[in-house]
Amino acid sequence: MATIKDIARVTGVSATTVSNVIHGKSGRVSAETIEKINKAIIELGYVPNMSARSLVSNSSKVIGMINHIVPHNQSNIMEDPFQSSFIGAIERVLRENGYYLMLRTVETSEELLKFLRNWNVDGMFFTGIFKDEFFDLLSTLTIPIVLIDSYVQHPNFCNVGLEDFEGSYTATKYLISKGHRRIAFASPNIRDGGVLQERFYGYKAALTENSIPFDKRLVFENEMDIESCLSLSKEICKIPDITGIVVTADVMAAGIMAGLRRCGKKVPDDISVVGFDDISLCQMVTPTLTTIHQDIPLRGKIAVDMMLEMLEGKKPEKREVILPTYLVERESVRAI
Repeated sequence: MATIKDIARVTGVSATTVSNVIHGKSGRVSAETIEKINKAIIELGYVPNMSARSLVSNSSKVIGMINHIVPHNQSNIMEDPFQSSFIGAIERVLRENGYYLMLRTVETSEELLKFLRNWNVDGMFFTGIFKDEFFDLLSTLTIPIVLIDSYVQHPNFCNVGLEDFEGSYTATKYLISKGHRRIAFASPNIRDGGVLQERFYGYKAALTENSIPFDKRLVFENEMDIESCLSLSKEICKIPDITGIVVTADVMAAGIMAGLRRCGKKVPDDISVVGFDDISLCQMVTPTLTTIHQDIPLRGKIAVDMMLEMLEGKKPEKREVILPTYLVERESVRAI
């Protein structure tokens, strides 16, 4: 692997001059010399030692994206199109600002401590944070932290969230407005104090407001991988009077629609389905999916803007931003 000394030997300048150009300190170096050094860097395939640079600048330019939502099967976070879109939005804005993104799933406090011992990250984004032992550890950290979709509060953290209750309430109320009264709710495992619980509460509130009794038999919890969705669909089909389903994620809604077809059910003729997120998949499935829209790129940008402000030693004007949602009507719901 090429070194700074190799570049200096090829270009006929000192190693100090080469180092200054590489690290952006080229104010006293002629344009001709800079061009010569940059050409040698490309030809020799020189790669800067980021670890050494971080020791000098006390900054690695690396931001950690820590996923604390661990699935109970062999699926992974990147299989969820929403997560892929959101993480991609964060990576793009970080890249535009000269930072790198490191993605890691961390299940326990011990794993987080090991991660921090091994990697010099400048800041961290966290998903799947609840009021528990893991959160207690986060509270002791001094680096910039931005939480994603969290309902826990801490004065040192920023949070980017969503109108989870309102979005699910809107989805349920929309089905009710179309004449549906036996409406199921499908979701991954619902934990106290989390996003999915808020969406569940929104579903229940719409039922109560319209004098529709809540029936716990119409609440279905399972993983979002295709096999789990197919299995869940079979359970839904065992209750023949269900006419509509509110689902907490579009990818899960798409899986349920596939499962319903295998059971001989037509969407929306037999069962109407409303998703949540409005990812591109919604316009690829048949019928196209009615869903609750959220602005994924904007969420990513806001999260990164908060992080950059904290990295600069500033206090963000708003430590919590809750983005709005709205219904997008497509073809997966019919009036009865």
